[in-house]
Amino acid sequence: MSAPLLLHVFPSFSVGGAQVRLAKLVNRFGQRWRHAVVALDGRTECLERIDAGVDFNVLPSPLRPGQSLPSRLLSIQAFLRQLRPDLLVTSNWGSIEWAMARLMTPSLPHLHTEDGFGPEESQGQFRRRILTRRAALRWSEVVVPSKILLRSATGQWRLPATQVHYIPNGLDLSQFQPRPDNAVGESLDPVIGTVAALRAEKNLPRLLRAASMLRQQGLRFRLAILGHGPEREPLDALVTALGLGDRVTFAGHVADPSAAYQGFDIFALSSDTEQMPFSILEAMASGLPIASTNAGDVAVMVSAANAPHVVRHDDTALAESLRPLLMDAALRRRLGGANRIKAEQDYDQEAMFQHHARLIERGCAAPEGRVSAVWRQGSV
Repeated sequence: MSAPLLLHVFPSFSVGGAQVRLAKLVNRFGQRWRHAVVALDGRTECLERIDAGVDFNVLPSPLRPGQSLPSRLLSIQAFLRQLRPDLLVTSNWGSIEWAMARLMTPSLPHLHTEDGFGPEESQGQFRRRILTRRAALRWSEVVVPSKILLRSATGQWRLPATQVHYIPNGLDLSQFQPRPDNAVGESLDPVIGTVAALRAEKNLPRLLRAASMLRQQGLRFRLAILGHGPEREPLDALVTALGLGDRVTFAGHVADPSAAYQGFDIFALSSDTEQMPFSILEAMASGLPIASTNAGDVAVMVSAANAPHVVRHDDTALAESLRPLLMDAALRRRLGGANRIKAEQDYDQEAMFQHHARLIERGCAAPEGRVSAVWRQGSV
């Protein structure tokens, strides 16, 4: 018999946290399942992360510009009936129409992953989206990587707790290691590093303004920003306006950032909205202290010793979080070591893989007409 076919629907299959997580998952299990992906915006850069031995195909979206919602739902339903996947896997709000269309095909098991909210909902969820998720996901299994999302799913969305699964993101800890000697020589400036898409919700201007404050206080440092995105031009302009041209380096997109983390002394995150950012996990696994805004689960992700450096969404607060780390190499080593230990205890990717695999296998094993009964046989 053929391996079960999983249909993954993403708003985009460009390189991002959810897409990279899927690539790692399918690579881990190889030929255990067959995969098809629909990228609703047509972008498929994350295909480069899929191993050659995995049965993984890209399918065109059945949707056409200008279709009404009822017409879109009928197109999706026809697509699902023709493909006949064993499991539908959707990702985030951008794929919610597929969850809605699946309600017309109730025998098809459905697994929805929700990784967070876009910048438009950074100050609160839209009521229309709350109600839509409440209705569209009522008979689905839902995976969330953060406790904030867990509270949303069982609270505002009113989904049954037995159908919502908290699976923290995990990391291949062997790929991210502390450098052998984290001490910084007296003649060297400590390096503050960040890895982020250059998008508005990452609020890198906040980090640049905090850096300007630190420079005015006479502190020496360099700031390295890894990532690319639409905000690069205004960020360049802000660097010039703040007089930070000699302190700031934009390194662009780095396919494998593990080596870059070893060049950092401090990791900074300045986002307005996050859930469980991979960059924080990577920094922890690399033995770095972290200065961050209190976005998503960051305050509970880092070690207890590092938690005081997770601060409100404010330029001055972020500068004050960074200042003692710049001034004290021993403090950096202590917090970085505690973060590495926390990563080893809580965020190993194999545990994440196995949790996802059990949910997928349970969905694929659900006989037609008995989806709900099978899926509710215990939680993962």
